[in-house]
Amino acid sequence: MENKFILNRHDAKLMGVGAGVADYTGLDPLIVRLALVLAVLITGPIAIILYIATGWLASDR
Repeated sequence: MENKFILNRHDAKLMGVGAGVADYTGLDPLIVRLALVLAVLITGPIAIILYIATGWLASDR
C-alpha cells in the first residue's frame, strides 16, 4: 500500500495541511499543529509561505 500525502479537509482547521501531515505520519494532529506553530515562531515567514504553498499544491483526494 502506498502511503501518499493528501490534505485532510474534514479535520482541517485552516487548509488541512496539519491534519494531512498527521494522517501521513500517524501522529496526533495537535502535536503536528503545535510543531507548525513552533516552526512559524522560529522561521517566521518561511514556514508560513511553505504552509500556504503546501495547501495550494497538495491534493485533497
